Amino acid sequence: MLATTATQASIVVLAPLLVEIARDLGVSLSAVGVARSVLAGTAVAVSLAIGPLIDRIGVRPLIVRGAGIALAGAAATAAAPSLGFFYAAHAITGAGVACLLSAGFAGVASSFEPADAPWAMGYVVGAQSLAWIVGNPIVGLLAEAGSWRLSYLVPAVICLAALATGLLAPRTDRPAYAPGNALSIREGLAAVFRDPAARRWTIAELVAYSAWTAELTYAGAFYIESYGVGEATVGVLLALGSVVFLISSLSTSRLTGRLPRRPLLVATALGMGLMLIPLLNVAPAVWVTLAFFCVLAVLAGVRSTGSSSLGLELLPANPGSMMSARTASAQLGYVVGAAGGSVVLAVADFGELGFVLFAGMAFSALLLARVRSPSPRQASAVAEPPPAGD
Repeated sequence: MLATTATQASIVVLAPLLVEIARDLGVSLSAVGVARSVLAGTAVAVSLAIGPLIDRIGVRPLIVRGAGIALAGAAATAAAPSLGFFYAAHAITGAGVACLLSAGFAGVASSFEPADAPWAMGYVVGAQSLAWIVGNPIVGLLAEAGSWRLSYLVPAVICLAALATGLLAPRTDRPAYAPGNALSIREGLAAVFRDPAARRWTIAELVAYSAWTAELTYAGAFYIESYGVGEATVGVLLALGSVVFLISSLSTSRLTGRLPRRPLLVATALGMGLMLIPLLNVAPAVWVTLAFFCVLAVLAGVRSTGSSSLGLELLPANPGSMMSARTASAQLGYVVGAAGGSVVLAVADFGELGFVLFAGMAFSALLLARVRSPSPRQASAVAEPPPAGD
């Protein structure tokens, strides 16, 4: 859980600080937002390489290395004297994010029985929201009391906690493969993209995270520009929505146990798209926007948790490769979402952005509708490595 919390803390710290960083560095809001794309682009490249490594050596070593790298990235970001250095620091952080996020999700397969995997996935996904609930209000307070640079203490401390936990944790996780059967990077990627369902799922995640990230990246700026609130208030508002996301994530396993999972995921993806239109077009009062955001968070929690469990079951023999594909899709979604959002805002406004994001979520729903559900035998194979020689 600390691995995914550290990952999200490293990413979301930027949201309430966009305006202040732009003023301090003397650049535009959209230019600062590109840093999210730099972080994500690096994470995509690294995550594509580490999936088979997770299958070979397990999740613990990757969590330790990722936490150390992300900690260095937070320190470098806080010390950045210019936009170029700011981008370089985010590249360092991106490498750490790839290790932490891929290993954190793959750990569900190596640490839990198949029947418990959906429940555990709810906690792994929900843990990310703690960065918004606890971290972002502190980020906002530190920014107002000192500066945006001081706010990077928040991801640094969480990464340090993840590093310490990884170093002290017992070696209980096991690789998905026997040493002689470990996949190469090329083989791990081929295993994902050769399977039609895994391929559609990966693309659906990419599209969904593109839309979700575009909203989250500029959510703080929307509150500030629409209502004139301060960074501390933005941190609290984002945290409230994250509490809803956490509750939704933890409830998803019970929901998917009662309802057909794939139709539920399709409905929540489409519902997210529909909610993004009024969220970014109707701004009569702060509480109205917050209400829209909370509904969006409910849908996002169910979609993200349920879809992650589905992806883990699609290729049960390759959990590291599959969850690295998830990381690559999510982080590439950050690149597309942050950069695409900045392009839309450069030529239009938040209202038009809402309609663009609706189109993205509708396409993601369409792709999910074409992903076959794993058979009971496939689902029960999660976390069970193939015998040596297969």
